[in-house]
Formats: sequence, C-alpha cells, structure tokens
Amino acid sequence: MSKKGKNFVNASKKVDPDKTYGPHEALELVKEMAYAKFDETVEIHIRTGLDPRQADQQIRDVCVLPKGLGKTVRVLVFAQGEAANAAREAGADFVAETDEDLARIQGGYTDFDVAVGTMDMMGKVGRLGRILGPRNLMPNPKAGTVVQPGDIVHAIDSAKAGRVEFRLDKSANIHVPLGKVSFTADALYENMAALTTAVRKARPSGAKGNFVKKITLTSTMGPGVKVDINSAMNMETEAV
Repeated sequence: MSKKGKNFVNASKKVDPDKTYGPHEALELVKEMAYAKFDETVEIHIRTGLDPRQADQQIRDVCVLPKGLGKTVRVLVFAQGEAANAAREAGADFVAETDEDLARIQGGYTDFDVAVGTMDMMGKVGRLGRILGPRNLMPNPKAGTVVQPGDIVHAIDSAKAGRVEFRLDKSANIHVPLGKVSFTADALYENMAALTTAVRKARPSGAKGNFVKKITLTSTMGPGVKVDINSAMNMETEAV
C-alpha cells in the first residue's frame, strides 16, 4: 500500500460512515483529516434530484464567499476605452482590449482563473468560445461575468474577493471550493453558509421531489464526510 493510501485509510478511520454530521462538526473533521504537505482545498459536493437534461432544472449562479478562497485569483478583463483603464486601475491581471490581445487568447493563452467582459466587447469575445468554453472561462451574464462598462470594477473586486460560480454538471451534482484547510472552522462555516444559501435560492422552477439528496465535504486528498442536509441547507450566515 502506498504512503498516500495509508494516510487516506488512517484518516478514514476517523469518520463514521453511518453518521451524517452537522456542518461545523463536519468541517472540523475535514480539517483534522487533512494530511497532505500542501494547504488542501476544502470542497463541498452536492448531489441533487434534478434532471440536467431538462431546461427548467438547470442551475448556474454565483456566490461571493465572505472569507475568500485563500488564493490569489487571476482576473482577465475584456474591455476597451475607459472601462479598460478602470480595469487596470482595479487590479486586473490582464486586459484584453486590442485585436492582438484577442489573438493571443485565440492562440491558447489561458493563464488566468476568471474572465470578465463588458457587454460591448462580447461580439468579439464570442469567437474565443472554442478556447474559453471547455475551460469554463467564457464570460456569461448568468454568472455575473458580463457587465456594463461602468460595473467592471465591481466585477473585478468580486472575482478577487472569493466569487465562485456553481453549476449543475451532467451527473446532477454541484462541486464548489469553500476555502483552505488552514482556514478556521468558523471561517469555512461562513463560506459554506453563504454557498448553501445561494444554492437554496437558485432552486430551479422545474425541481421536483427532493431538491438536495446528499451533501459531502472533503479536502483535496481526504475522505468524504456526509453532512446533514437539513442543517446544511438552512445554515446561519454567521459562524457558531
């Protein structure tokens, strides 16, 4: 058995597989079980009862985590003129304003985490879909990443502050990072509360039966911890 395997097995012994934990207890357990030499990411995995094939059962929205993600978020901005200048002053890591900038991305440049664009640039940005789409980097109005020129600074600030997008995958699951294991359990709790509140509010009109069927918390390398659904979906936005 590999070293990683032994560590995983030893960590797994701390979890009762037949128990569903309260959110705060589950987060503390995830932190306790993290064994990697790097600062692992804490993740939430939500299994829904939705049918991803149905148009009225889709979920795609955004949430700003109050305690951030614990990492530097690199933001690319598609803008021109005054909006481009404002984006640079607001700390955008790369501003794509000219045809040369767009050609660089067309050539495969994707050294950024979030792309934000102004509405007047989206006609040109559309042709980059083949590059940005598969990497989930294409600006989208529903995700809050296509904005009016005057809103570009707010969009950049949100992205760098811990803005995360959540969406239903083909298996009817939602996967979102909540922060780092180095965060306190209280900080992770606040982020989790913000996320589950946003997911609850994003329940689509076509949802039938049990909207959420299972919630699991994990760290990057650690085992999963099952969370009580009712407690998780009705969390207070302040830590306990």
